[in-house]
Amino acid sequence: MSESRFRLALRYILLTLLTFLVLFPVVWIVLSSFKPQSELFRQPMSLLPRNFTTENYAQAFSQGDFPRYFGNSLLVAVSSTVLAVLLNVMAGYALAKYIFPGRDLIFGLMLSTLMIPLQVIMIPIFLQLKSFGLLNTHWGLIIPPAATPTGIFLARQYMLTLPNSMIEAARIDGANEFALFRRIILPLSAPIVATITIFSFMWRWNDYLWPLIVITDNKLQTVQQALANFVGQLQINWSSLLAMTTVAIIPVIIVFFAFQRYFMTGISAGAVKG
Repeated sequence: MSESRFRLALRYILLTLLTFLVLFPVVWIVLSSFKPQSELFRQPMSLLPRNFTTENYAQAFSQGDFPRYFGNSLLVAVSSTVLAVLLNVMAGYALAKYIFPGRDLIFGLMLSTLMIPLQVIMIPIFLQLKSFGLLNTHWGLIIPPAATPTGIFLARQYMLTLPNSMIEAARIDGANEFALFRRIILPLSAPIVATITIFSFMWRWNDYLWPLIVITDNKLQTVQQALANFVGQLQINWSSLLAMTTVAIIPVIIVFFAFQRYFMTGISAGAVKG
């Protein structure tokens, strides 16, 4: 075996092992959701269920209003994602293709906010939502994360790769700025739109801390808050928790595979041009 083939084989072996390590917890959760609770702690542990059952799912759905919680999470995640894509792409386009005083300063200040953890700005955001009457509403979950420094950064870096000559040609042909953005920039920005969509949906769907702070009405709770209800003070309903965790994984997987065609192109755009 030549040295190049040996390196290629070693690379594939390492990637296979890393893939197995990353996917093993997810596979264990899915398979364990079909086990009776008594089997979860049986020794020696078995990956495959010995007594296959769907009772965990029936029990979990009967214990809480999970269709409502899933609907709330979908509303928040989809609405926030649509806003994030629109605002981040527009801001990235402006910072990349428009020349105005203070543009680089604004971009630098925006990037500096990445170093500020959520815990620092949590109270100011909470007070702002309270002053606007958005506490205990889904708008309190949708609006704050609509535009993020990460999304704007990725969008700007991708916009830098688009040729200025194409934009100038559209303006010479009489296209106004709105038509230019809608008919030319957005279709060409499919990779970065897919990247922001995946990240935004995943963050909003899996978010637990911010909904816990903003939402107090049980009818407005998200699915992550509902999952926490299975954790009691003295015991944990592992069977129902694993079952509903498996169901909660499905929307994220669907969104990823729906947009993964453009994902790698979009995520690598930041390394193309500074």
